[in-house]
Amino acid sequence: MAIDDDIRRQFDESLATKQAAAAVLVPAISAAGRLFADILQNNGKILSCGNGGSAGDAQHFSSELLNRYERERPGLAAVALSTDTSTVTAIANDYGYEQVFAKQVRALGRPGDGLLAITTSGNSPNVIAAVHAAHEQGLRVVALTGRDGGRLAPVLRPGDVEIRVPSPRTARIQEVHLLAIHCLCEVIDTLLFGAR
Repeated sequence: MAIDDDIRRQFDESLATKQAAAAVLVPAISAAGRLFADILQNNGKILSCGNGGSAGDAQHFSSELLNRYERERPGLAAVALSTDTSTVTAIANDYGYEQVFAKQVRALGRPGDGLLAITTSGNSPNVIAAVHAAHEQGLRVVALTGRDGGRLAPVLRPGDVEIRVPSPRTARIQEVHLLAIHCLCEVIDTLLFGAR
């Protein structure tokens, strides 16, 4: 049946993308997890942002830190910048959608904090603006991207970390982003609270 074959193909493509990502992304994910653990250990917080499915991923990461990942532990300081609809719509109305995250980063971000910037294409203007604002405020950045890194890649500075999924397909990139987020949570928990 064609539908069943289509479903199997989706699984096969997902597995192949994850295998290709594992071959190149482990050092970047490890570096990002260490960076975030250091920020949190030094009383910093992690802001996160993205659009659409990437907004969902930003919220997912924030909730894993604030509540817990897979073990009982104290909550960790994290804020997803896409969750406050009153703020997002006010900024979009008054300043334009490109500023919805950047204005929040300027208001909430402090030197020593971090930003998780998620964009599958690397070309989301509001995410790029948030990275610029993060740099202005003294935040370190972890970027989850795909394809060729888009316009965001050259904006990153030394000390920032890019986790770029080696795939041209948005769905496959998002699947690896979610896995990378879970890996970041595991690294943070291990470094801050010890191995399970």
